[in-house]
Amino acid sequence: MKEITSKFEKVLNASSSYGNVNHEPDSSKEQQRNTPQKSMPFSDQIGNYQRNKGIPPKSYQNSKVYIIGSGIAGMSAAYYFIRDGHIPAENIVFLEQLHIDGGSLDGSGNATEGYVIRGGREMDMTYENLWDIFQDIPALEMPEPYSVLDEYRLINDNDSNFSKARLIHNNGEIKDFSKFGLAKLDQLAIIKLLLKKKEDLDNITISDYFSESFLSSNFWTFWRTMFAFENWHSLLELKLYMHRFLHAIDGLNDLSSLVFPKYNQYDTFVTPLRRVLQKKGVNIRLNVLVSDLHIHSNTEGKTVESIITEQDGKEVIIPVGKEDFVIVTTGSMTEDTFYGDNKTAPIIEIDNSTSGQSAGWKLWKNLAAKSEVFGKPEKFCSNIEKSSWESATLTCKPSALIDKLKEYSVNDPYSGKTVTGGIITITDSNWLMSFTCNRQPHFPGQPDDVLVLWVYALFMDKQGNYIKKTMPECTGDEILSELCFHLGIVDQLDDVIKNTIVRTSFMPYITSMFMPRAKGDRPRVVPNGCKNLGLVGQFIETNNDVVFTMESSVRTARIAVYELLNLNKQVPDINPLQYDIRHLLKAAKTLNDDKPFVGEGLLRKVLKGSYFEHILPIGSNENDDHESFVQEQITKFKDWIKGIKG
Repeated sequence: MKEITSKFEKVLNASSSYGNVNHEPDSSKEQQRNTPQKSMPFSDQIGNYQRNKGIPPKSYQNSKVYIIGSGIAGMSAAYYFIRDGHIPAENIVFLEQLHIDGGSLDGSGNATEGYVIRGGREMDMTYENLWDIFQDIPALEMPEPYSVLDEYRLINDNDSNFSKARLIHNNGEIKDFSKFGLAKLDQLAIIKLLLKKKEDLDNITISDYFSESFLSSNFWTFWRTMFAFENWHSLLELKLYMHRFLHAIDGLNDLSSLVFPKYNQYDTFVTPLRRVLQKKGVNIRLNVLVSDLHIHSNTEGKTVESIITEQDGKEVIIPVGKEDFVIVTTGSMTEDTFYGDNKTAPIIEIDNSTSGQSAGWKLWKNLAAKSEVFGKPEKFCSNIEKSSWESATLTCKPSALIDKLKEYSVNDPYSGKTVTGGIITITDSNWLMSFTCNRQPHFPGQPDDVLVLWVYALFMDKQGNYIKKTMPECTGDEILSELCFHLGIVDQLDDVIKNTIVRTSFMPYITSMFMPRAKGDRPRVVPNGCKNLGLVGQFIETNNDVVFTMESSVRTARIAVYELLNLNKQVPDINPLQYDIRHLLKAAKTLNDDKPFVGEGLLRKVLKGSYFEHILPIGSNENDDHESFVQEQITKFKDWIKGIKG
């Protein structure tokens, strides 16, 4: 691409940075200091300066790109290869084992047979990579030049999200959800966790670290049900989450820190992105199973030479040239989903002896057998009792269930505005059942008299309070019965069942990415020594980002493209709000249920009337200094002086 940079040859040839960019800078290790040697932004410096176009060091006009898996990670990789790598779209081929694209971002069905959404995504405004893509993708329902981001902002800027019934109990009674209920020692434990080094948390579970009082607090109920954490999941991942969403902690109880799309995740994100890619000429080949890669290894590194596929029952080997690239989505959180309906429970034909053997895991396992740089997939797919849960999608016509829903709704469910504002958790449910109704219609073309609700449970292996079965043993009607019992409308169950279609989904690996792990268990985006292979998705190691978000999938894709093509462009680290003193102070007060934190009174005295007074959290004034550690020490010092004086 010399013609692009020809007028800058003298500068570039003399630069030690050109061609040696750290494509994944790490804010947790960087001391932000300007020096004569520093030319690029700080690792987590975000904003318009980071929106420069990447320039490939050479032309890739003849390179082919094979992307295995058509989820959001794979689609994002295609987008970045085209936009920043200038690779012709017609040179990019998706190899997808399923009959439909989108991966885990699904959304299907109709009002007659019932809709299916296996899961949803709680979105955040700080997803810099996700919005980097969708600021350029044409909107679904707005004319040019508006984008998916413009559409997303239009609805969220004018319809704020919050819950008025985050917790319920006692057969449908709204429970006070204003307090976190954390004891002082539990607040201290959170602070200590934030201070711990990531390297010290290998293979430690949440229950290994936190006390029983923490695990029974409202805070943990909010957290675990919102993010789907279990007590036996990774403490390291929980720490990363706490850093990632520190700025949102004061909206944790009422979900006011979240933003949601108008429609389901498939129609909101996958459909418009796929349209753009296909319009540009990308080829999406469905029903193609990739079982392995032939990788040549020598002292110079590892190079993919061919892709072993199964197509129409026959083995087909796709050759890969030295200038070609391969992107692989490792693992699958929705692989081996088992479905049920109103009258049938999911028939679960899998256990720990047979888990991780299906197509979605086979490729990663075959790669891992070649080299330790590809990670340890068995850490994530070998204990389905600890990585599974079940969800149910309810397609509802007017009934007693909808009448009850209106009591918990911020707006009329049929208004197109925020309904429940996120999940409502039933705290005295043996299953720890939660349900939600997002903006309606949830699907384009959904009839006006139909609402779509979503239900899931974290303790599905326990017997229900009303239906004495585990959740996976239940038919859709039985799950409806359990829900109606907890809503106090079980006496109107016949009406609810008559007007509700239930589609259930049992997912053995849905939280497998949360399983306890150690360094090396997850591979890096471009594993050590790999020349033309990038790994993307939810089971890939990044410096500081979390899993189970669309943002992390897009981040891995972007890193893969920039690293493989050696672009003169960085992928900024996560939004730096965790280092913002305003959010740190706000978090300290929020964790203490808005009571003064240690030293707050003294801080208010120091900052009162100054330029920085506004950084203090809303609430108590300087008279609330009774807990100030500093003030306490001053008093002790005065008493000590008095003692000396006699």
